[in-house]
Amino acid sequence: MSLHIRPFEGGNALSDFRVQQLLPRLTAISEHIKGLSARYVHLAATEQPLSDTQASTLAALLTYGEPAHLNQNKGELLVVTPRFGTVSPWASKATDIAHNCGLSIKRIERITEFHIQLKDGLLSKATLSTDQWAAVADVLHDRMTESVMRTRDEALHLFTELQAAPMEQVDVLTGGKAALEDANKRWGLALADDEIDYLVNAFVQLKRNPTDVELMMFAQANSEHCRHKIFNAEFTIDGQAQSHSLFGMIRHTHQTSPQHTVVAYSDNASIMEGHAVERFVAPFNDASSTPRYETSHATHHVLMKVETHNHPTAISPYPGASTGNGGEIRDEGATGRGSKPKAGLSGFTVSKLWDTPHAKRLGRPAHMASPLQIMTEGPLGGAAFNNEFGRPNLAGYFREYEQEVAGVQRGYHKPIMIAGGLGVIDSEQTHKIEFPAGTMLIQLGGPGMRIGMGGGAASSMASGTNAAELDFDSVQRGNPEIERRAQEVINHCWVQGKNPNGNGNGNPILAIHDVGAGGLSNAFPELTNDAGRGARFDLRKVPLEESGLAPKEIWSNESQERYVLALNNVADPQAFEQFKAFCERERCPFAVVGIATEERHLVLADEGAAVQPVDMPMNVLLGKPPKMHRDVQRVQRTSPPIDLTGVDLQQAVINVLSHPTVASKRFLVTIGDRAVGGLTHRDQMVGPWQVPVADCAVTLADFKGFAGEAMSMGERTPLAALDAPASGRMAVAEAITNLLAAPIDLPRVKLSANWMAACGEAGEDAALYDTVKAVGLELCPALGISIPVGKDSLSMRTQWQEDGKTHKVTSPVSLIVSAFASIADVRGTLTPQLNATEDTTLVLIDLGKGQRRMAGSILGQVLNQAGDVVPDLDDAQDVVQLVNAINTLRAQGKILAYHDRSDGGLMATVCEMAFAGQVGVALNVDMLITEGDGITDSKAEYGDTKNWTAQVSARREELTLKALFNEELGVVLQVRTAERNEVMQTLREHGLSKHSHFVGKTRPQSSAIDKGKGEVSVWRDAKEVFAAKLSDLHQVWDSVSWQICQQRDNPACADSEHAQAGNPTDPGMHVHLTFNPSDNDSDNPAAAFTTAMHTSKPKVAILREQGVNSHVEMAYAFTQAGFDAYDVHMTDLQTGRAKLQDFKGMVACGGFSYGDTLGAGIGWARSITFNPVLSEQFQQFFARQDTFGLGVCNGCQMFAELANIIPGAEHWPRFTTNQSERFEARLSMVEVLDSPSLFLQGMGGSRLPIAVAHGEGFANFSQRGNAAKVLPAMRFVDNHGAATTTYPFNPNGSEGGLTAVTTADGRFTAMMPHPERVFRNIQMSWTDLEATGGQDAFSPWMRIWRNARKWVG
Repeated sequence: MSLHIRPFEGGNALSDFRVQQLLPRLTAISEHIKGLSARYVHLAATEQPLSDTQASTLAALLTYGEPAHLNQNKGELLVVTPRFGTVSPWASKATDIAHNCGLSIKRIERITEFHIQLKDGLLSKATLSTDQWAAVADVLHDRMTESVMRTRDEALHLFTELQAAPMEQVDVLTGGKAALEDANKRWGLALADDEIDYLVNAFVQLKRNPTDVELMMFAQANSEHCRHKIFNAEFTIDGQAQSHSLFGMIRHTHQTSPQHTVVAYSDNASIMEGHAVERFVAPFNDASSTPRYETSHATHHVLMKVETHNHPTAISPYPGASTGNGGEIRDEGATGRGSKPKAGLSGFTVSKLWDTPHAKRLGRPAHMASPLQIMTEGPLGGAAFNNEFGRPNLAGYFREYEQEVAGVQRGYHKPIMIAGGLGVIDSEQTHKIEFPAGTMLIQLGGPGMRIGMGGGAASSMASGTNAAELDFDSVQRGNPEIERRAQEVINHCWVQGKNPNGNGNGNPILAIHDVGAGGLSNAFPELTNDAGRGARFDLRKVPLEESGLAPKEIWSNESQERYVLALNNVADPQAFEQFKAFCERERCPFAVVGIATEERHLVLADEGAAVQPVDMPMNVLLGKPPKMHRDVQRVQRTSPPIDLTGVDLQQAVINVLSHPTVASKRFLVTIGDRAVGGLTHRDQMVGPWQVPVADCAVTLADFKGFAGEAMSMGERTPLAALDAPASGRMAVAEAITNLLAAPIDLPRVKLSANWMAACGEAGEDAALYDTVKAVGLELCPALGISIPVGKDSLSMRTQWQEDGKTHKVTSPVSLIVSAFASIADVRGTLTPQLNATEDTTLVLIDLGKGQRRMAGSILGQVLNQAGDVVPDLDDAQDVVQLVNAINTLRAQGKILAYHDRSDGGLMATVCEMAFAGQVGVALNVDMLITEGDGITDSKAEYGDTKNWTAQVSARREELTLKALFNEELGVVLQVRTAERNEVMQTLREHGLSKHSHFVGKTRPQSSAIDKGKGEVSVWRDAKEVFAAKLSDLHQVWDSVSWQICQQRDNPACADSEHAQAGNPTDPGMHVHLTFNPSDNDSDNPAAAFTTAMHTSKPKVAILREQGVNSHVEMAYAFTQAGFDAYDVHMTDLQTGRAKLQDFKGMVACGGFSYGDTLGAGIGWARSITFNPVLSEQFQQFFARQDTFGLGVCNGCQMFAELANIIPGAEHWPRFTTNQSERFEARLSMVEVLDSPSLFLQGMGGSRLPIAVAHGEGFANFSQRGNAAKVLPAMRFVDNHGAATTTYPFNPNGSEGGLTAVTTADGRFTAMMPHPERVFRNIQMSWTDLEATGGQDAFSPWMRIWRNARKWVG
């Protein structure tokens, strides 16, 4: 069938500052390039020509964003399209919107037309060579996901169906091993020699040749990535056979400390015991009625998973990190019989970002991204997936490391990209059910595309050794909005309960598995194998959204956002219809692809094919090929000690604080939503200045109580260049000292261990083995904790050819530890923020016991010296005693602030604490530079005990540097000076006083001593040896974020935020209320309705569209104010399951409806206004005088787009891209304005913090509305309380700080901030607890919903 393709001109595709960022890269290609512009063009494909009316409707639908510039079409043309043969995620969602508007569209695609302006010479016309055009194209498109051409006509081939390559067979019957070796190389299968032998033997016995589908499937299923062959291998080291495998030593931790673990090693995630909770859900039990939110008592356990996505991130950072997070989120949703992701963590390790005075960066393979590219684009990809899916990212780490150590070039050209997190699971649905023959095997989620081919195998190879095109094939691309749809389906399923009616299972899912490495070819066999079954699948039942896929590509591609599951159709004939109803309600694609069989045989059928793509016994695929044996040797690596002669202390402070590993991570933090879900207690940002220094994330178990979970990370990989076991011990210990900011019980701590190494390199296998042994057989059993989950990536090297030479960068053994714990009460959580009002002392608990070992330190790295002896945890009981001591002091209320010592040493630790509290600190290192231990040599803890004259100045300067910059384990506590002796007594009772020292005093503004206020100073021998303004040090510490944001975001915004960092005139956020937020106070407008709320509950529609993710917390806030909240999906309104006439109120919730396709909220709104039935229903609701409505964030954008049908909203603006041109996730100060808004009555003049998380919040009156006549309801203010456009106090740049609007009658209000995420004080990253009723209270924002309840009456 021929398609009719019609173009629709779109808006501007590049902002002015984005052009300015790209131009230097283009002019470096040719000096003739002088300008660049770009616009979107939409191509609509239909089976019949569009009528004029349809074309007009579609043109209106596709009008969004900034209009194209007048001179947009001047210059030479380059057209960038989605990759030919693919259907982009944008196209899928835009087409969905068109269908929901009643348009019969086959597909809408969006292309970008770039116009490159060239400057002609006096007598000649400027041109570019073919190579130059190719280089320009490389800058302007992503070769992994896009195609580039010179004309629009060529782009029409997007709609041409590609022909699939035929299935191939490898002739092993006649060609033997050589034939398979050739296929192994051509297809990038990464099969080992023993696996090739195994396959040849297996198919000779089967008396047939393998198909390429079978070989690709086998390669993925048996790759190092999937089967962890090295971790299951037998080891011989230095001629001595080892008694344990690596995995055996990890399992040993669970064998010795199984307490509180529910599931280990046997599912997509591990599970630990959680809490009894108040469950708050809207069960979809009846396909004819609207689900109502309700509470019930349940037990939710906690699941944990941490993944790596190193190889894809090295090749294409944004999609690599994005899909790394997406895959880990799917693991959290596909545990047991279905579960729910809750909060994430992420981490990056890369080689040097920039050249340094001591060393220049090395080269790299041409198709691999640079470290700076990885850290500019990768975090954006990871954050974007989390944001759009709706999972807060609350913890992480970032390390830069590249150094030659003991003759080996160390670094991370192949980066580490960590994605992890925790989720929740019903305690009765933690284990998959072994399903019977006849069970339907279903794919849930997105369609298949030719992406990620061979990712499992490719990630098992050294980066740079694979062919470039195969490397690109192994990278995926993400569509978080459809993963959110799939997760909503999974939520509907597990909410049904294990056995609600006493007969059969309520949850239609018996077992579920995510689709990751190897695609369906790995996921479906694993699902069936775990149940002891075989299966028959139909190749043509696999949903596809790309033409031209060969059978092996259909079966093994790694398209994301997919799950496979076994349905309970045998025991419950209604299970399929129930599941289908869930999927249709969420608009989530699914397909029955196969049926489980009793015979353990795997068939993938292709009707009409002479040879079936797969027809093999399960034991051939997963039958444990010959076990690997590693015969390796240890290599002792030595390096001279660090020479600190002549090192200037001030320069050392500057270099260490500005090292990317130590410097502020705000560029990683503020791009990620940290409040979505409403269950965050502690994120990275701390205090009234929101400084990113918290190393421990804490979440709440439910919306009512104070139980919760804590998670942290720990890693000290540079130490492994000299002493890998020490690095492992330090990683575990650091994860625990980070976690200890929360009130944890050590026996409840669970670890995830992500192991990375360059196996095959001299000494690295043995170093890995010794590290696993140190952690698995020794340290963890001594601590009484286990490692129930983890991952390995054992090809951590990069090699390439350059200038006729082979270059190689080898990562040290790298253990990244993530620690998790269930905690009974989150209210004891400590932060690094120094108390700035009381007379306080800083206490260092030095678990290094005065050894000051410097090897591997940041100071050593900035001096380009490795050092000789690394820090280590010498006695596991030190950590046990530390946990016990801190918990004792916590319970006594004696700790004001807590921070661990790590990268950058004591100096970095104290500076970070001072930055968070904006208070001066005077450090005294006298007790840290004694040559004896201070005890056995009769030196006391107090007094002038040192023989100054016997020690030369140079020695004391060296000791000072070591005291400040050694990275031994330890923690710094802030305690009241009046209580410090009691604190020391407690430490003495726990055996820690010998190496605990009073190392400093704070200098609050109230102090009688002026010296040191607003400074960090270091004193030695009664002399000040260093002093610097706190603001200057903060600027140094902030410099890395500033530099990256300058080239990633709007440079003006980057400069503005950097200028505010550490500003001594900034008073910090505050709370100023014009009302009393107390529940029982007579000033509370809803107090009179407390009784009525329990007898009369008006119905409110919690409205959501596909991609919305903030509906549950919004519903809870409404129910707490006395409403009955209903979960109303747009499909409920479209099908008539729900009608707005039945509701008193409506709220449009935050998220990413349709993935923000057509602009934020626009697609959602136009699916209403362009749908006659829905449009009439909404107009009737808005016109009623007894109704109210609230739009928040994405819902605010959607309400603004509906302004024409909302009475009194005609002056509202359109909300468009933030001036920073990035997603902004912050705790921001707002002022509630006097306005008619029913939600904000009595709150006018109040100023207080609120959660903000949006990419398109700029109130744009150039496109709609009237700034002079609009009714503002809320505005951003700076920390002095003044309305502001200054970034970041105003995160979107709206004039006058405008961030909420209302109507003249006050019934309808639209706001960009998220009050529903901070309706309890315990949810606030910071608030003035004294002014708002304490940690246990509802926050002042709760008045919004109580006002609504009062208005209803």
